[in-house]
Amino acid sequence: MTFDLPLPLRGFIVGLTIAAAVGPITLLVIRRTIAHGGLYGFASGLGVAAADATYAAVAAFGLTAITSVLVSGHVLLGIVGGSIIVIMGLRTMVSRPSGPAADAERPGLGGAFVSIYALTMTNPLTIILYGGVFAGIGLVAGSSFIDAGAVTLAAWLGSTAWWVILCSVLGWARGRVSTTALLWVNRLSGAALVAFGIVAVVAAIRG
Repeated sequence: MTFDLPLPLRGFIVGLTIAAAVGPITLLVIRRTIAHGGLYGFASGLGVAAADATYAAVAAFGLTAITSVLVSGHVLLGIVGGSIIVIMGLRTMVSRPSGPAADAERPGLGGAFVSIYALTMTNPLTIILYGGVFAGIGLVAGSSFIDAGAVTLAAWLGSTAWWVILCSVLGWARGRVSTTALLWVNRLSGAALVAFGIVAVVAAIRG
């Protein structure tokens, strides 16, 4: 496929698109935003963007040794990550929705960033995804460090842009939704997280 757009803009679109894909991490960020507000949710989203950028950099710079090590350990990482997601899902299902008054009791923003970053990094197969997509948009093996760096930064900016949009909208809507509705959000998102986690564990074991 041929693109006429500049390579950094292609990287931005890739980062935005991958971040917007609905998955367990997205549900966790949504849950945190609803529970603790837009700023806390955005800190979590930045953790996702940083993890995506880490894997994007590995793919863009062709760090095959790191890729091999991470991919070879995907079974253990998948089991650990999936189990954590199941636990978080169960906790979400039984938790009561909190309002703005509970914001002062929320965990630190640094903890929000680090915890989501670590959880997102339990899926090293993201490297393969980025590698394939980067090849599709014109970043091939042997590309210059400048091109690789530019597309990695652009992917991070694209992912960050998505979290700005999503967390801003959710933060705005948070105070306008009834407690009953928030309770059902907890139950449904928690159930979805449990399902995602179980699938991740089963897939890792079969892999």
